[in-house]
Amino acid sequence: MFRIGQGFDVHAFAEGRPLMLGGVKIPFKLGLLGHSDADVLVHAIMDAILGALALGDIGIWFPDNDKNYKNADSLQLLLKIMTDKRFAGWKVENLDSVIITESPKLMPFIPGMRQNIAKAIGTGVDSISVKATTTEKLGFCGRGEGIAASAIVLLSNTPC
Repeated sequence: MFRIGQGFDVHAFAEGRPLMLGGVKIPFKLGLLGHSDADVLVHAIMDAILGALALGDIGIWFPDNDKNYKNADSLQLLLKIMTDKRFAGWKVENLDSVIITESPKLMPFIPGMRQNIAKAIGTGVDSISVKATTTEKLGFCGRGEGIAASAIVLLSNTPC
């Protein structure tokens, strides 16, 4: 059996916070505003996986009013999803994602993001795609107000 899920997330830029994307700390003057580490890429990936299994979204799993998740490492939250009993038997066949921002430029950091995500998901890096694009200076991303990310995942379940 196969299941497909789609995820999308947005966070505004904020001063005084680190910029975390795909579990990689990106050197940049601004970070992202959020209850956890605001890793917009990992949040989109979690929502894609949860959506594929009709298990809600990260707001249900990790509410922003729960102190336990204040400044939480999003890769650790992803690991919680992957090790939950409701995920048993499911495997990520492939994941395709895109980060939308004018700056910073992300190409040098993408290999590290792919490795971090593959490790958290428990699959090979060859099954993980991370891309970055701009909006040609259009919209909130183009104006430098924040970053968006989108992800789609294909899950398979082979009978045990």
